[in-house]
Amino acid sequence: MAWDEALLEAAPHLGRPVLRFYEWIGPAATFGYFQKFNEVRRTTKLRPLIRRPTGGGLVPHDADWTYSLVFPSGHPWHQLKAVESYRRIHEWIQTAFGRIGTVTGLAPCCRKEGAGQCFVGAGQFDVLWQGRKIAGAAQRRTRDGLLIQGSIQPPPGSSRSEFEKAFCETARTQWSVEWQPLKLDTALTERVSELVRGKYSQKGYNERR
Repeated sequence: MAWDEALLEAAPHLGRPVLRFYEWIGPAATFGYFQKFNEVRRTTKLRPLIRRPTGGGLVPHDADWTYSLVFPSGHPWHQLKAVESYRRIHEWIQTAFGRIGTVTGLAPCCRKEGAGQCFVGAGQFDVLWQGRKIAGAAQRRTRDGLLIQGSIQPPPGSSRSEFEKAFCETARTQWSVEWQPLKLDTALTERVSELVRGKYSQKGYNERR
């Protein structure tokens, strides 16, 4: 979470979109910035519970694939309305799954189940596989840029490395994106450490609502 917030803050300096794939070293859960901690705590046994910098609902991180995207202000994605950027990221995921032979679809509307839980029920433009939601995302827009944090509950037998390759290739073919490694400077890594120490590891932040 600290990395994603730091990348959003650094978006004007970076000047281009950043894609980050990452994994969890053990079971955990994140929950939306505006959710109430006590309600989240009663909903899941997963620990630790960490408040995201984005909105949305409770996301279990015990078997999912996680990613984030950051777009600087002025980029076309930053100018999109929230519903449009949500649809676009899930169309991107849908196309990537298609490249590896997995047929998915986008939810046409909402199934109001499991209030506050990201993978119970489905919202418009969520990614569905055999009628089950497998991908959701949350967003945060600031003057600096747009942060999208996403979680994928992959269908059985899916290869994460093949999906990530297909995801990147989709951007190349659809938007002529040329991916380059991100060079991390000292200021960025120090900011991440500061956010870990002073925010995301603190009960005062995670439990404040």
